[in-house]
Formats: sequence, structure tokens, C-alpha cells
Amino acid sequence: QVRLVDAGGGLVQAGGSLRISCAASTSIFDLKIMAWYRQAPGKQREWVATIAKTGSTNYVDSVKGRFTISRDSAKNTAYLQMNSLKPEDTAVYYCNAVGLSGATIWGQGTQVTVSS
Repeated sequence: QVRLVDAGGGLVQAGGSLRISCAASTSIFDLKIMAWYRQAPGKQREWVATIAKTGSTNYVDSVKGRFTISRDSAKNTAYLQMNSLKPEDTAVYYCNAVGLSGATIWGQGTQVTVSS
């Protein structure tokens, strides 16, 4: 029942910024957590950031201090603000959520490309 739609990816120069979004079909408070993952070609999907219902956040070490995960409950949307982007950040970024039922939901992904 819960669906996630990812958007906002694009081509950015190194050092630039981009904000991607994840729109949920239901209230984000129906979700235990919301998270962002990314996957580069030939690589395993990697966890990037998580925001819990409490508002607490966690990040993979490689993006700490550069990326910020946030949410807007009125819009049923989570965001990932990406600053100081590096070529190594190039990947397809996927929104992820765990529903109250325990089911895992994935967005379709949005491509982020960082040029040097």
C-alpha cells in the first residue's frame, strides 16, 4: 500500500549541492524509519542515512558533515540535502522505508552524477 517516489537527481559539479526527495503515499508517521541508500555501477547497495520517527538521524561515515536527512510531515516527504559533493557520491539513490507492519518499501531511485 505504501509507495515511495524518488526525485531530484541530476548532474552536479564536484563541490556543488543537490537535494533529492522521497514522497510517500501515506503519512510518514506510518513508517518506522525512512532512509536513503545508494548504488554505484558494479557496487553493492550502500546505506547512506536514516531518520527515525523520533527525528534522530544516522549517517554513513563517508557523508557525515556533508549530507543531511530531513522530513516534512505535512508533505509526507523525506529529503536528502547533499553538500560538498564528490565524484565518489555518484550513484543511483534509493529511498527506503519500513512500515509499521515491518514491510520494507523502496523508491524507484534517482540518478545523482557528480562530475570532476
